[in-house]
This record gives sequence, structure tokens and C-alpha cells, in this order.
Amino acid sequence: MRTLFTAFLALFLLGSANTSAQQTGKAVDCYCTDASGSRVELGETICLFVDGRAFQARCEMALNNPIWHEIGEPCVLSGPLPSAGEPRMS
Repeated sequence: MRTLFTAFLALFLLGSANTSAQQTGKAVDCYCTDASGSRVELGETICLFVDGRAFQARCEMALNNPIWHEIGEPCVLSGPLPSAGEPRMS
């Protein structure tokens, strides 16, 4: 009986959460952030610097989460790799 009650309570709470999300009608604003914390829109490609390596990555969605997806192209640099925390290159 306790398991049935727990299952019912979970379904009720889940249904309530879905209803309130649907009632607001607002879409979640998804985006990525770069190393300096700046906003990067979905579909935008930037040069990322990770562990001394520079590569181009695109902000994409995967399983409802924004991610950086390496696109397999190197960055075009005119100098040394930046230190951690320096601004991105577009």
C-alpha cells in the first residue's frame, strides 16, 4: 500500500510540475558560455583553448543541454595561445 501511495504522489507532483511549466508558455533561453563567462548563442562557432590545444567548437544542444561540439577545424592564430581566462577569439 505504501508503494502505491508513493507512486501516486510522484505522478501527482510530476503532473503538477508539467502543468505549471505549460501555463507559463515561456521557452527556456539556452546558450553556451566561454571561458570568460560571456554568452555565446546556439549555432555560434568560436575558438576554444583547452589544455594547451586550440580548436573551433560550435554551441549546440544535446539532450536539452547546451554543449560545445568540436567541429574538427583548427583555429587560425596570429600569436601564442592565450593564458587561462583570456577572452575568446571568434
